[in-house]
Amino acid sequence: MTNVEVLRAYAAMAALSHKMVAAAAAADWDGLEALEAQVAEQVAALRGNEARVVLDAGERQQKLDLIKQILDDDRQVRDLTMPWMAQLSKLINNTGTERRLAAAYGAV
Repeated sequence: MTNVEVLRAYAAMAALSHKMVAAAAAADWDGLEALEAQVAEQVAALRGNEARVVLDAGERQQKLDLIKQILDDDRQVRDLTMPWMAQLSKLINNTGTERRLAAAYGAV
């Protein structure tokens, strides 16, 4: 990978993370999952190749800015998904409790 390719990969991840915020805000869980898969592809491309690339000071700052944006978007996605995850967990736990009660006492 070249310096330009590394920065393009980080820029692509930043753009995807921004789309992830929009998907989470719209409760588009399938869209969010698809975007997460695309980010994982970018990470995989960087993982083995980025270590050999030496960035100058300006490029390092650009990379740092992109990482900060990605982390901020990630926080926003977590803030948007945590209530939904808690609700889903509660629903799953209630369903499990109902099954255990039905098994113990029979269906009414």
